[in-house]
Amino acid sequence: MEKNIKITKKVPKKGDDGYKIVSVRMKDETIEALDSVSSKTNRSRNEVINILLESALKIVSIDET
Repeated sequence: MEKNIKITKKVPKKGDDGYKIVSVRMKDETIEALDSVSSKTNRSRNEVINILLESALKIVSIDET
């Protein structure tokens, strides 16, 4: 009979970094504008989208009339 119990570390699944994958349809012009900002700022399109969405969510207001 074995005297030790071995438990291996759980390997995190891809995507377990606090981010979720979302698919969105966008106009070609929007993609071109995102790519332009991306190249000018040396950031990925994904980074630019996240920065813009986080900023927009902070200033959005909902008209409940």
